[in-house]
Amino acid sequence: MQCRGIRGATTVGTDTVEDIVSSAKDLLREMIEANGIQTEKVASVIFTTTSDLNAAFPAVAARQLGWTDVALLCCKEMDVPGSLPRCLRILVLYNTEKNPEEIVHVYTRGAVELRSDLSGTR
Repeated sequence: MQCRGIRGATTVGTDTVEDIVSSAKDLLREMIEANGIQTEKVASVIFTTTSDLNAAFPAVAARQLGWTDVALLCCKEMDVPGSLPRCLRILVLYNTEKNPEEIVHVYTRGAVELRSDLSGTR
């Protein structure tokens, strides 16, 4: 079994607790569905937001989905001029038998432009 990274990104409508948590929860659900993620096989999850999102910790979404025994970390994305605003990213470190090409990375809303080349883009 290997530990693989499953990436996801989305944009958030406004910098509010509700929008951040809702967007994170929607993205995490899509990542779970697309990859058949089983909570007990999740090593850890890293959430990042751009500097214009600071009203809530996006990891709250994972806790609300029942991920109470998973190590979660929230960080700030680098503040690169011209980068996508109000962007929330998730990196799930997952123990799996899948090969790298079987992993589905999920990009939604405005974040599709970040990696439209990936087959799992939505």
